[in-house]
Amino acid sequence: MKKYFLFLIVLFSLFSCQEDVRFNNPSFQGTKDNEFWRAVQSIATVNSGGSLVIEAYTATEVVTLKTNSALAGTYSIGTTPMNTASYVFTDPLTKETIDFSSGFNVGDGQIVITEYDAVAKTISGTFKFNIVNTFDNPLAGPTLNFQYGVFYKIPVTVQ
Repeated sequence: MKKYFLFLIVLFSLFSCQEDVRFNNPSFQGTKDNEFWRAVQSIATVNSGGSLVIEAYTATEVVTLKTNSALAGTYSIGTTPMNTASYVFTDPLTKETIDFSSGFNVGDGQIVITEYDAVAKTISGTFKFNIVNTFDNPLAGPTLNFQYGVFYKIPVTVQ
């Protein structure tokens, strides 16, 4: 009887082990005001002048990152009107929006492009920023903070 019991324990231990591997590719995620945030869809566009726009969406939110180039490098937010970050929340019931954005001497942070693969048409990098409540909407705080942001293998459309 002990042999059967031991055999069952070994059998269960072998079959109960399972690897549940999921790939998050492409991915756009970060820590928004100290809470994990992940987009359900993201796209990137390189315009004819070489500027880059990355948009990440959830059901009610849109994060937009813009740089003056898609080439690998560090782009400072808040120092030029070309390198910006914005966030828009749309209330699903009232359709009211809360807008946060950066601009020249407004907000701060950086977008780091680590890889632009022109053949596979993907872009990867990191970001962090502090942006301001554009219209001083009382339903939100004065600033929005994103930290530890990562975008990985976002599909790129070239215009």
